[in-house]
This record gives sequence, structure tokens and C-alpha cells, in this order.
Amino acid sequence: MDTQERPTMEEESPTVATVDLYWIPLGAGAHVVRLSGKLFEAISARLHRRRSYDLYHSALVVVVPDGRFVIEQTPVARTEGSRHGAVVEGAVGTRLAGRFRVFRYEVRRWRDGVIPDVADAVASPVRVADDLARASQILDLVPSVPPLVWGRDERHTGEMWNSNSVISWLLTRAGIDASGIQPPRPGRAPGWRAGLILATRDASR
Repeated sequence: MDTQERPTMEEESPTVATVDLYWIPLGAGAHVVRLSGKLFEAISARLHRRRSYDLYHSALVVVVPDGRFVIEQTPVARTEGSRHGAVVEGAVGTRLAGRFRVFRYEVRRWRDGVIPDVADAVASPVRVADDLARASQILDLVPSVPPLVWGRDERHTGEMWNSNSVISWLLTRAGIDASGIQPPRPGRAPGWRAGLILATRDASR
């Protein structure tokens, strides 16, 4: 057999694959969302007798040999969802309200996509993985994200389900320890713990 038909391990080029996390200030580019977020945090802080924090929304950029993908939970787009790589939809507030587009969200796995407010990202990107197995698994898992009602705690995790829950769920299910990942200080990522808890439960089944 001709040993020159394939390269040796030393000659093979490493496969490039990365998973980067972005922290976007809640409401960046949307004045109403920013104000409502500040009001929510002020009420939450008062109820729990703690200081108020900056709130953050998270998103992922996954690069594999097949391309670059943005993973993010967003409001349902006005245009056809497939153009933005939407693979999951869920309701906002209540399942009944989800009958109307304005009360639905989508989870995107968007090839060559963009994070609309990426220019406002803080202390980002954060490299959370750099191997092909985990990057590929995250992409494969996106259609399996639980379509829970945004802003509710349907699975009794102690936190509401939101965009941060989606990201922490994906990272945990892909075998990445997301429990120690923290948003920029002084900041808070509501819903992050819900994704961790639910992913651990799902993995144990």
C-alpha cells in the first residue's frame, strides 16, 4: 500500500471550530425594552432586598467547517422565518397570546447571520469552546430547544424561561460547563439558571 496516499497525523491540518458567547445589554437599540427591563430589575431588587444590576441578553456565534452560524432567541421576524434560520417558535407571556405574531419568539440557527446589537456587546466575545464535536453538537441541538413560554416558569426551575435560558440549555446539553459563566460585572443574566437546571434534567432522562 502506498503510504503517501494520506497525510500523517502531524501533517493533517487541525479542524477550525469555535463557539463564542456575546453579552448584549438588555434593550440595546430598543428604548422601550431597555426601560421595561430597568423597571423589572428595580422591582425584582426591591422584592429580594438587593441592589439593582445591569441586565444582559446572550447569543452565540458558532463557526464550523460548514460555515458561521448565529444562535439567538428573538421576536418573530416580520419576514419569512426561514430567512433568519428560525427553527423553534414559542409564545410570550401565555400560550394563548402566542396565536398572535407580536407575542411569539423564535430561536434562530442563522447561517451567515447577524446579531443586531452586537456593536453594543460588553466584554465579548467570550470563547466557550474550540472543538468541532461541541460546536457541531450545539448546532444539532438548536431544533430541540424546549419551546417554553417566555417569561414563565413552566418547569418549576425557580426562574423564568427566556433567551438566556436557551443559551445556557444549549451549552450544558453540549457538555460545556455553563454554571461558572457570568455576565459582565455589575450585571445579571435572568433565566440563565433555568436553562442549566432544565438541561441537567433532560440529560438525566
